Amino acid sequence: MYSKIYLRLEPLGLELVAAAARRAGHSVRLIDLQCEPHQNFFRLLKHWQPDVIAFSVNYLANVPEIIDLARAARALLPEAFICVGGHSVSFIPEEILRHAAGAVDCVLIGEGETAIAGLLEALAQGQPNLKDVPGCVKLDHRGPPPAFVRSLDDLSPARDLVQHRRKYFIGQLDPAASIEFSRGCPWDCVFCSAWTFYGRNYRVKTPERAVEELAQIREPGIFIVDDVAFIQAEHGMQLGEAIARRGIRKRYYLETRGDVLLRNKEVFQLWKRLGLTTMFLGLEAIDEEGLKRYRKRVTLSKNFEALEFARSLDISVAVNIIADPAWDRERFKVVRDWCLEIPEVVNISINTPYPGTETWHTESRRLTTRDYRLFDIQHTVLPTKLPLPEFYKELVETQRVLSRKHLG
Repeated sequence: MYSKIYLRLEPLGLELVAAAARRAGHSVRLIDLQCEPHQNFFRLLKHWQPDVIAFSVNYLANVPEIIDLARAARALLPEAFICVGGHSVSFIPEEILRHAAGAVDCVLIGEGETAIAGLLEALAQGQPNLKDVPGCVKLDHRGPPPAFVRSLDDLSPARDLVQHRRKYFIGQLDPAASIEFSRGCPWDCVFCSAWTFYGRNYRVKTPERAVEELAQIREPGIFIVDDVAFIQAEHGMQLGEAIARRGIRKRYYLETRGDVLLRNKEVFQLWKRLGLTTMFLGLEAIDEEGLKRYRKRVTLSKNFEALEFARSLDISVAVNIIADPAWDRERFKVVRDWCLEIPEVVNISINTPYPGTETWHTESRRLTTRDYRLFDIQHTVLPTKLPLPEFYKELVETQRVLSRKHLG
């Protein structure tokens, strides 16, 4: 339901993997099950009879659905090789394989563009040896560590393979395409796995290549998928200036941090002139203790100063606050009152341990469930200070108050 109401993003990662497979000489089809029913997936399998089926699992909550689909695909095409990749499953490959009970042949961990090419090359051999495929994990072995993409300039998504391009949206941008200007994050927030996935590796796409890709996108809205937009001021300025020279007019949605926003004000002012319409700021907490707990490495005063500057840009601003299971009634009330005092849209997400995060390592033993369908930041999977029904009552009341505020 979330992808039908709030946002449905172009499957950029899967398009990049598809493009890598196609560059290696393979025939590729792509189906986005955000937009199409499962029956269309099964119809495609029966008609096309693929040799390899690759599922992308970027969200932990989708794991049960993907495993069910893999089992059904195995029943339809017993000889097909079935693999799973993506951000979330890269941290739990053996768990996925055990749960799939033979329906999944391997899990590809790390960046899919390099992993898929190595896997397909190995499978093309008469007697494939997957032990030497970087990033390939089976229950009886792990291949060499996955390799990073050498340059983001070498990547070009296979956007032509997506059948329903006008069904992607976020906020006021409808329809919207997605684009990547950088990959990785140098910060180490305890609730995030970007820095553990990329190993503190941070790469940017050259302005020339980024603008060339942007010019080929037909959609008027653009979601910039970077974990933190415009960390490097020079890159952000050069990119913006190149877009201006080409006369490209789009509407942009991006996510960034308060300290980056304050440090690179001129960059964001330029992007406002280029068409920046919405900015998402991950404040996460409205108290110093909360910021330290999440290791945001920014002060509360800087976050509030950044919020003021974002307002001065005259764009839509949304912020995120992480609700901790340890909150009591008074804390919920404090947050509700603060949210009503500010004009921004506020999103409340529940502190959820995800594989690959530091929170997972410190809190996973306390999990009250391993049903990954509930790992959606709308359910608590950790013990709550309040009795669980009361915690949800306070959460629902907070969301009701925010909805009423947002709807006027």
